[in-house]
Amino acid sequence: MAFNDRLKELRERKGISQASLADDLGVSKSAISMYERGERNPDFETLETIADYFNVDMNYLLCKEDRSIYYLDPEAAEMAQEMYDRPEMKVLFDASRKATKEDIEQVAEILKKLGRK
Repeated sequence: MAFNDRLKELRERKGISQASLADDLGVSKSAISMYERGERNPDFETLETIADYFNVDMNYLLCKEDRSIYYLDPEAAEMAQEMYDRPEMKVLFDASRKATKEDIEQVAEILKKLGRK
């Protein structure tokens, strides 16, 4: 698998169009199309933005690793993925890569309490 395949896979898994991804990343739709066809590669800054957008490690995005290791704690990674799939919880993804499961649980509990008001 190459970067272009990984990008397309991540985009499709998220269920968004090329145009939507382009808007969210601040690039042109044609750039996304060229990335996915392997005709063009993004610069380093855009790669970082794409990795952050999909909540994956840069090495995963570049197909240097088979699984994303954005979070160093595997339990935190599992919990983060569950929360990532919930739109109201996406604020957690501004957190540090060194977040532990307990860190994420505490923030989630705070957010739940805030949502009850």
